[in-house]
Amino acid sequence: MTAALYTRQNAVPPNLRLVHTSHQIRAHARQISALILLAFVICHLLSHAFLIVSIPLANEALGVLMAFWWTQTGTLVLAAALAVHFLNALWSIFIRRYLRMPAWEWAQIGFGLLIPPLIMAHVIGTKISDVYLGTSNDYLAVLTRQWIVSPGLPALQLLAVLVIWIHACIGLHFWLRTTRWYSALRPFLAGVALLLPTLTIAGFVAGGSEVMRRNNNPDFLAAVEEQAHVTPEVRERRLQITLATLGGYLALVALPFAGRGVRKAIYRLRRPPQLTHSSGKTMALLPGATVLETLRAEGIPHASVCGGRGRCTTCRIRVIRGFESLPLPSGQEAEALERIAAPAGMRLACQIRPTADLAVTPLLSPEAGTADGLVPGGMEGSEQLVTVVFIDLRGSTSLGEDRLPYDVLFILNQFFNEMNRALETTGGHYSNFTGDGLMAIYGLDAADPARGAAQAMRGAAEMIRRLALLNAQLRNELKEPLRIGIGIHYGEAIVGAMGPPRSQIVTAIGDTVNTAARLEGLTKDYDCRLIISERAARAAGIELPDVPLHAASVKGRMHEVRFYALNEAPEFTH
Repeated sequence: MTAALYTRQNAVPPNLRLVHTSHQIRAHARQISALILLAFVICHLLSHAFLIVSIPLANEALGVLMAFWWTQTGTLVLAAALAVHFLNALWSIFIRRYLRMPAWEWAQIGFGLLIPPLIMAHVIGTKISDVYLGTSNDYLAVLTRQWIVSPGLPALQLLAVLVIWIHACIGLHFWLRTTRWYSALRPFLAGVALLLPTLTIAGFVAGGSEVMRRNNNPDFLAAVEEQAHVTPEVRERRLQITLATLGGYLALVALPFAGRGVRKAIYRLRRPPQLTHSSGKTMALLPGATVLETLRAEGIPHASVCGGRGRCTTCRIRVIRGFESLPLPSGQEAEALERIAAPAGMRLACQIRPTADLAVTPLLSPEAGTADGLVPGGMEGSEQLVTVVFIDLRGSTSLGEDRLPYDVLFILNQFFNEMNRALETTGGHYSNFTGDGLMAIYGLDAADPARGAAQAMRGAAEMIRRLALLNAQLRNELKEPLRIGIGIHYGEAIVGAMGPPRSQIVTAIGDTVNTAARLEGLTKDYDCRLIISERAARAAGIELPDVPLHAASVKGRMHEVRFYALNEAPEFTH
């Protein structure tokens, strides 16, 4: 199976394709509704900040910033976004088969469910009251009610601001953290995230202080309520609406939890499929549960930077058994797998919902971060046939004699530049720097691994040619020409991306690498420029009937390695 297979939507059964499509629609609806609500919140909080100056100025700012939201269109857009976001949250709770999740996800869900009760009295006392009860609220009327008529409301409002903003910041952070540019802008965004609620709270407190000072006038409160058309009947009606709305809200929140209980009782009557983890632990798979949910419920750490939304690929797994029972990926999973050129057998633990027994092994550590999710598929560590090449610059220590450090670096940089060009033109992969030499790998992406051996022979010839040209260019700078030793071996190696997340390199480890390094070292003993193992020569299709075949021991190997010692790269038949 190739990466392209992951995007074959027509290969997915219609019912499964519909499910994946619904997941995509729900994910997009969640994002769009969240951004709409965030835009409204920013406008509202910004207007509060103008209370630092004065209440009249804040009223003017409120009229400008909220102009769209006060229109019929704006109100409909806002109400629709609120309904979509809230119902999506309830649905996400219901479809989870387990409620064990990271603390940040619990915080986001908990804060999200806490927001409506915190702002309910405020919304009903302002927008709902103005539309249906005939009141006329502005900042003066609202602040008076909150700071004088109901002294407990300021604390509730401050808590609401913090809860709303924390909920929004958590969502934004875990949405953007999978992008490449987020880390660079994160300090700036963090500053904005701290500044806006600070100014909002400062404005709210300043406005409250102003109305409390004005309340020293015994006629102030009556005048404000008369201007806002607030009567005892209106206050009583507001309270009734608030209590009824709160009751309805709590009933809605209870629905997904009640549904989960009913579903769990039904599942107990069935024999669920089993999930086997590479640790050896086997666990039941509830119908509809993802592999990620199941692992978390069993207390098995597993990476998931994006929180199981199919964005980051850090939850990637290799399916060891039961792969054929899984539907082909589509939607976000297909896009993510195609993005990292995922090989056959790789899936995202957060997206597959097995219906049959499955055995999996994680491909990244539980502590994997965003950068790890960008690593191409197959680079987590896999055994494959490759050709390893070691190149060493002879006599590099003598370059420093009678030369400035800058001159030495100039010569070395020229050498490495030419070697790297030789690799690029012959299909080699620069792996890592080894002091005065380098290691390269051929055949990483070749369908036929032996093709990498042939490319390595061309690469050796190109290196020798380029070194001759470099010696001609630097003949006035060098006491004697630069010399190199090249060792080439073909065999199995563990290939993958290694190193810190932001500095990873694709390299190889194992017996093949050690043998290639040993062969490069033998070029000194045999006073030659190139040593090729017999196995590499065979893989490349090289025939050397007139060249002696040597043998040498390699540390860690039971058998000697046989090789050819050459001064020029040989010709080969394919």
